[in-house]
Amino acid sequence: MISHSDRKKYSGFIDEAIQQGAKQKSACTLAGISYRTYQRWNQKKVIAKDQRMFNTAPVHNKLSEAIRQEVIDIINKPEYSSLTPHQIVPTLLDLGRYIASESTFYRVMKAHNQLHHRRKSTAGQRKKPEPLKATQGNEVYTWDITYLLSPVKGQYYYLYLVMDIFSRKIVGWQVHDCESSSHAADLIEDIALREKIDKNQLVIHSDNGSPMKGGTLRAKMIDLEIIASFSRPRVSNDNPYSESLFKTVKYHYTFPDNPFSSLREARTWVESFVHWYNNEHQHSAIKFVTPSQRHQGLDKLILSNRKKIIEQAKKDHPERWNGRKTRNLTPINDVFLNPTKEGNRPLEKRIN
Repeated sequence: MISHSDRKKYSGFIDEAIQQGAKQKSACTLAGISYRTYQRWNQKKVIAKDQRMFNTAPVHNKLSEAIRQEVIDIINKPEYSSLTPHQIVPTLLDLGRYIASESTFYRVMKAHNQLHHRRKSTAGQRKKPEPLKATQGNEVYTWDITYLLSPVKGQYYYLYLVMDIFSRKIVGWQVHDCESSSHAADLIEDIALREKIDKNQLVIHSDNGSPMKGGTLRAKMIDLEIIASFSRPRVSNDNPYSESLFKTVKYHYTFPDNPFSSLREARTWVESFVHWYNNEHQHSAIKFVTPSQRHQGLDKLILSNRKKIIEQAKKDHPERWNGRKTRNLTPINDVFLNPTKEGNRPLEKRIN
């Protein structure tokens, strides 16, 4: 509500701006009020007082300080400290006691900053995952599972994809008719053998799905001394590389419009896609070399040759650049997952 004195002040500012040549609507916008409001205030050339009616009668059902304090005392008793108001109120009723409703309990708790996790167990993970840094291939992987449509409505095939964030190469994949920690463990073991992963060399990041946290996979990673990293629950941004890869999969021009007719057909298509992605797809995030070229360490030589050719072209035809620099063909050195504003540091070497 704008007081009468403020109305006069704002109207004076607007009148002065109009006299200096400003448009009425622009002056009102600058003052932070609607020009219709300004016109209503000045209908009779006298700034009208606020004529709205307000109920000044005392509130009879306002909670007393004694009851508010009783609510706070109750929720902090040991026997109620881990219960919600929806559990406390019925418990008190069983004891023949009524203090206030559940909503009133919540209002009082909010006013006293008591709306927090009330159980002995820790609250769900909400802290951003440790930032990960990859300076070469086979240091940080990210993986996830996505659905592929099957011929049976409500049933799916499940595509397991593991990517190296440094090279963007798909280092391993499988397609199954179920989500399983044992399937994931087999996939990780196969990748570790094929890529010759040393002990305590690799960090694998994933979300919090049951296959990712299943006992079989965790045991296999401990056995291989591979470090586990996890996203926050229901936060897809913590695993951006896998999310982006799945979009590339499902928007690829060969991705079928209809469901896969069989598990074999799904596996055949994924095999073809992975070959294209790793060996033919020039990835924009790694200066348009293929993931396989970068994974093998060939990107520096390729980009150096490109730079020599374009620099020579600039020497031959400088007028085409008009003094501008040539494109940046410096290889990408470090790749980060979940970086922080304060800086980036690799995950501490530990087995989860």
